[in-house]
Parts: sequence; structure tokens; C-alpha cells
Amino acid sequence: MARSDTNSRPRKMDIRTVAAKAGVSIATVSRTINRVSSVNPKIARRVWKAVEDLDYFPNTQARALVSGRSRLLGLIVSEITNPFFPELIKSFEDAAVERGYEILIGSTNYDPKRMALCVRRMLERNVEGVAIMTFGIEEPLLDQLSTRNVPMVFVDLRPEKPFVTALVVDYQRGIREAVQHLAVMGHRDIAFISGPLHVHSAHARQEAFCNSMKEIGVRVPAMRLVEGNHTAEGGFDAMQKLLAQRKLASAVMCSNDMTAIGVLRALNEQGLRVPQDISVVGFDDIHMAQYTSPALTTIRMSCSELAHNAVDALLTHAHGTTETPLPVTRDISTNLVVRRTTGYPRTTPPVTAKSAAGSRKK
Repeated sequence: MARSDTNSRPRKMDIRTVAAKAGVSIATVSRTINRVSSVNPKIARRVWKAVEDLDYFPNTQARALVSGRSRLLGLIVSEITNPFFPELIKSFEDAAVERGYEILIGSTNYDPKRMALCVRRMLERNVEGVAIMTFGIEEPLLDQLSTRNVPMVFVDLRPEKPFVTALVVDYQRGIREAVQHLAVMGHRDIAFISGPLHVHSAHARQEAFCNSMKEIGVRVPAMRLVEGNHTAEGGFDAMQKLLAQRKLASAVMCSNDMTAIGVLRALNEQGLRVPQDISVVGFDDIHMAQYTSPALTTIRMSCSELAHNAVDALLTHAHGTTETPLPVTRDISTNLVVRRTTGYPRTTPPVTAKSAAGSRKK
């Protein structure tokens, strides 16, 4: 006779099964799994051996109810379609798991209602901290987190709230390196495609570009500053506007890599060669940047550095003193990564050893 479905099902593992296997009480198993230091080390090893032998997975939600700690960190991003954010999410999860935490992800898609829903989910799940890697969080939502003493991390912005850390990105350093890289090769007519200028980071990148151009003695004409939307489609459309101008710039810098990818597509459709006809620089250094054709010169803003600083700041607040800490900042560096989309402008050929020797003979 065939066994019934009920008899063929694997036996459900629970804390009682582990206790019986280890020969200890349920309370001892609970204390061991929650890593209570008072458990005898020899007994704890026996419990963990039983957990391993039974392939038992502790119920983390039940543990959170007992301990009062969720061991959960929240991460709110703007969108998932931009490859920068999946890379950031991966780095954030890696950093959290290293510290024994899980993550809860929310995506706003730049919608205030979605932002409110994200914050609500974070509070319902009792997260121990939230990294807000987006813009547009309104004061009442900040208050919902702040009044519950939930640590928060922001990029660039630093609300005057307790338990808040700002990750301040040094846009100026990387953008200055890129401008000087182009200037050394002879570029002076450089255009810039920004992100949406109501976004703080996009405005900061354009300002850093204009300041860096002033340092090389160039005032950027308004026509060379085109607003995009940080998407490939936006980069394509912005480049069309630059192509429609009477004279083509010798180089174009972009506020992010997705914009630069759209620029490369627009230039290719016009039969223009990169970098022979025009140089292109991106920002972010997403993984895809090294696989464009040609490979994209870009300004690196490390997802790993952002994520590890965010997790460290949240847990520093979460495990700190009960006194209200003052807001703090952490610096995030940027640097230029030179690949294949930058070269000498058409009017300034490179100085080769042969041409230099010829000049000396004259």
C-alpha cells in the first residue's frame, strides 16, 4: 500500500525538536540561538550541533519578539531600473549580513505616496535603522522615524534630527579630476548634462562642474548646460539638443552613467565617433560602464563605500548610548576612472615622440 501524503511529508522542525535532540530545555535552546552569553559554552555547542544536524532554521520573527530587536535594517532607494541602485542594494546587504542583520528594501519611484508607504513598512517591521538613499522625504515622515528614535542615514542632506548621519559625497574632487583630464588634452568647450536640478545631488554635480571649469579659466555658456533626468532616454534627448546647436562641443560630461549611455547612443546614430569626434565622461562607475563600446571614462562613487558607511552609522547609533547624539557626517570620496571615451579634440592632435622630435629639428 502506498504511503499517504500526510505520512510522506517531512516532519516540521521546531525548537522542541532541537531541545530533544540536544537533551536540553526549550529555554536553553532559545537563549543559545539568541546568543545569550550566560549559556554554558559546552551546552551551547551541543545545541548548535543539534541545529546543524536537524538543518533547523530559527524563526527570526519569533526571536525578534523575544529579544525586542528585529536585526533588520531598512533601505529606501529612488528606483530599481537605474543599475546604480541594485549595485548599492547588493553592497548594503553584504555589509548588513556581515554584521548579522537582514535588510528590508523600499523603492519610491520619486512618488511621495510610495515614500510614505515605505516608511510605514519600515516602522511596522520594527527596523533598527533606515538608510534613505533618495530625495523628497517630507517632514512628517521624518518625524515618524525620529520620534521613535530610529537611526537614519541620508546622502548629502542632513536634517536637524537626532540619530541622523549624512554621507557627504565629495563631488568636487572627482569632477575636478575629469575636467582637468580633459583640459590637459586640450578641451575647453565642454558641455554638461545634469540630472533633474531639483534633486540636490544633481544640482551639486553641475555646480562642481562649473566651479572646476572656472579653475581652468573657462566660463561655461548657458547653452552648454542641458538638464536631463538621469536616464538613458534623458541622455539621448539631451544630446540631441547639443547636436542641434550651431557648433558641437568637443566633450560632454554627464551627471550619471545612464545619461552617458544615452549620449553614446545619440552620437552613434549621428555617425559621430567617440572619442575621435567628441569625448564623453559619465559619473557613478556602474558595472555596465566598462562594457559600453567604447568603455566609458567615468567618475567613480563607490557603492561599497556608501553602503558600508551607511550600515556602520546606523548600527553605531542603534548600539550607542541612550543619550541623544548630535547629527554627524561621513565623507564619501570620488575619483576619475579613465577608459576609452576620452581623447584629444579634433583641433588638438596628440604630441607624439615623432612630432616632438620634428619640432626640435626645426
